[in-house]
Amino acid sequence: MPIDKELLDIMACPKCKGELTEDKKRDGLVCGSCRLFYEIRDGIPIMLIDEAIPLDRLPPEGRGRRCE
Repeated sequence: MPIDKELLDIMACPKCKGELTEDKKRDGLVCGSCRLFYEIRDGIPIMLIDEAIPLDRLPPEGRGRRCE
């Protein structure tokens, strides 16, 4: 589910306070500075640092699931 542009404009990475971009393929938000992925579940961005997934641990087309 796409996130509202106005909401995305005011959101920031909880770790570094940097800009977030939407990853529509994986249904989440990405912080390029921290290289973290924040999943969107049921239309709600999960903005908890402990729940963030490092980009290098994401499968190429996964929906935020970690590679084990």
